[in-house]
Amino acid sequence: MIRVLLADDQPAARKGLRLLLGSAPDIEVVGAAANGRELVVMARRLRPDVVFSDIRMPGMDGVAAVRELARLDPAPPTVMLTTFDIDDYLFGALQAGAVGFLLKESEPELHVEAVRAAYRGEGVIDPKVTPRLVNRFAQTSPRAAPRRSADLTGREREVLRLVAMGHSNARISEELGITPGTAKIHVTRILTKLGVESRVQAAVYAYRYGLATWSDTFGED
Repeated sequence: MIRVLLADDQPAARKGLRLLLGSAPDIEVVGAAANGRELVVMARRLRPDVVFSDIRMPGMDGVAAVRELARLDPAPPTVMLTTFDIDDYLFGALQAGAVGFLLKESEPELHVEAVRAAYRGEGVIDPKVTPRLVNRFAQTSPRAAPRRSADLTGREREVLRLVAMGHSNARISEELGITPGTAKIHVTRILTKLGVESRVQAAVYAYRYGLATWSDTFGED
């Protein structure tokens, strides 16, 4: 059972998320916080498997809360939820360590899958946001890749390109003809070599330094 801690400053939103996520047979909502400070306190006490948090809350917002959660051992993977698809929120959340970013208008199924993906150590970005993330890096001249990129093997570069396309370990295994377990090992090694904490951050890295391209994700125009 995946133990989830929610955070949203709107009581109706907390109730809706409880009903939505709690209806999944493999998810248990263990608590619901009204702001970031309360979220951090509850996370220290409840030790959830996944945190599902609004990004804009009074007092301590979701981004600041994620920074605090990152200090826990182990730190729970966090999916950020917002009605605002503003780049500053997206990149602030990712830099703080969030593993997923959803709009509140996303399909309910995506909310549930985001929790499951975070629990598996993967990440989800709302498809409506993905083009903006990619465009931020892919439409500009790639920067010279840091030296640590040279440590990636050919296979790891293939896996990184697929991670940047948003593929799960299962999908990567199908694409490359390897087992999901092997795909997971490759991803873990990639994160270590690149010095990033999540698959989403690895994807950002790939686009920023030209290890994945616009056409990889969206095809040639």
